[in-house]
Amino acid sequence: MEQFRELHRLLILQCVKKTKGALNYLCHFSSDVCFVSCLYPVINMNREGENTIMFNSTFVRPLHFYLGGFYNIPHVKYYYVFLCFVYIMTVLSNGFLLSVIYLVKSLHTPRYIIVFNLALTDLCGSTALIPKLLDTFLFNRRYIVYEACLTYMFFVLFFGSMQSWTLVIMAYDRFVAICFPLRYNIIVTRKSIVTILLCSWTSLVMVIGALVGLLERLSFCASVVIQSFFCDHGPTYRLACNNIYINYIMSNFTFAVVICIPLVLIGATYICISIALSRTASREERLKAMRTCTSHLILVALFFIPYLSTNITVKTNGIDPNMRILNSSLSHTVPSLLNPIIYALKTEEVISAFKRFCKRRKINRLVSQLQTRTS
Repeated sequence: MEQFRELHRLLILQCVKKTKGALNYLCHFSSDVCFVSCLYPVINMNREGENTIMFNSTFVRPLHFYLGGFYNIPHVKYYYVFLCFVYIMTVLSNGFLLSVIYLVKSLHTPRYIIVFNLALTDLCGSTALIPKLLDTFLFNRRYIVYEACLTYMFFVLFFGSMQSWTLVIMAYDRFVAICFPLRYNIIVTRKSIVTILLCSWTSLVMVIGALVGLLERLSFCASVVIQSFFCDHGPTYRLACNNIYINYIMSNFTFAVVICIPLVLIGATYICISIALSRTASREERLKAMRTCTSHLILVALFFIPYLSTNITVKTNGIDPNMRILNSSLSHTVPSLLNPIIYALKTEEVISAFKRFCKRRKINRLVSQLQTRTS
């Protein structure tokens, strides 16, 4: 066994020489930290008759990544406690909203199907991110298995992408309601909204799956320290020591699909809404329409502005790593908490529907008690 390990060590050293020092971090050649696959040794005889080892391919995959998180910030654990509080409130608010929409049949409308989807993605996105984040940094378990890291990345990015496109579908709902009010019930039906949502889920699974799946082609032979608070795609693929051009292109394509295209579509719908409102004679109708649109615009601003600012500053290399992590962590967590409060729980329709539901339940309980007493 010791002879095999020594031979394995010599093969890797030969590989380091062959790649001119590119493999400068091999985790002390320990099998519990990293392993090398796709090594194809070929024994050749040189002119002097000595055996030489040649390699036609080298691929290094770590067994673990290390999540860097914040660097050199005192009392940073209080921030993670704050995120724990945010997560608890997110679960309660979104769980309450999901329960109300599910139980109250008068809310089984196309608009509230979209709101239900937003609350579901907010809840799932926070659950995918925050519990693991707290386990990593509060309990100092920063090493994460390679496969678990990719799974973690997929779910966080997928639910974030779904939040983005749910905001687009909300804008579409407002657009039809204001620009084509007489045809709203024909165009926006439960069937059409469910179809649009299913198409969004399927498309984003494929896009994010391809984004994460392309990391499998990368060789991580340098550092395994991800400078982020979770297995973020950008900081991860930049650790690779082979060609990352395909990953870079896919990253930009995903950014366009998740951020740029939704922003353009939302902007276009609000331009059309503004034109339609300018032609409306009644001032009351304008105010009513603007009230419904304001909540949605606040959600759009909360979601897109932090993402855009972080990505722009990262590309221009003008942001401190700690500030990038802070901005990114807040943009992943705070909107999920505020979405149900801003868009639904402050809406009179939701509150009144919930009150009616409670009254009905109370009356039914009293009736059943009276029936049991009389019988």
